[in-house]
Amino acid sequence: MTTREAFLAKVRAAQPDARPRPDVPLFDAVGGDLRARFTAALQTMGGTCVEATSARDVGAMIRERFGAAASIASASAEVPGTRAIGADTDPASLQDVDVGVVRARFGVAETGSVWFSEREYVVNALGYIVQHLVVLLDPTQLLDGLQDVYRRDDFHSARYAALVTGPSATADIEGVLIRGAQGVRSLTVVWLAG
Repeated sequence: MTTREAFLAKVRAAQPDARPRPDVPLFDAVGGDLRARFTAALQTMGGTCVEATSARDVGAMIRERFGAAASIASASAEVPGTRAIGADTDPASLQDVDVGVVRARFGVAETGSVWFSEREYVVNALGYIVQHLVVLLDPTQLLDGLQDVYRRDDFHSARYAALVTGPSATADIEGVLIRGAQGVRSLTVVWLAG
């Protein structure tokens, strides 16, 4: 047994018995146009929504916004990248990638958030280490609020999950808003049926 395996065995042995998760109350849904609410919430957080009718449109949008020479790592088979990624990709190898492309499982209208797990990212660092993140989102996969996330089967089966809302930002220094300080500089949600 390696040192790592011994350490993990001790951690697992020290875990308390599993407790049932508490019930999360359902609040009244705000309703309305989920897509419009999602777009407004995402824009408030510095993100952008664009429309596409095909994966080819997405490729053209990426070249137009980020240049023809942009390096692209795509976790979505729909939009080819210039750099192949797989489960065995070293996360640090993505440090010089300009654009990451990933399809979100769903979005949350209340916050303008998109949901990813280890299945969507393929390499978890993809969502944090690239300069710009392009997210494909099927408009039929919008939830009303955050409480709806906890009722989805895919939420319970994921080993890792992240709700991402807009690009990285901080206003720690003199209250000046800086985007991309600790993560992606831009986040673009592309409405594209899955």
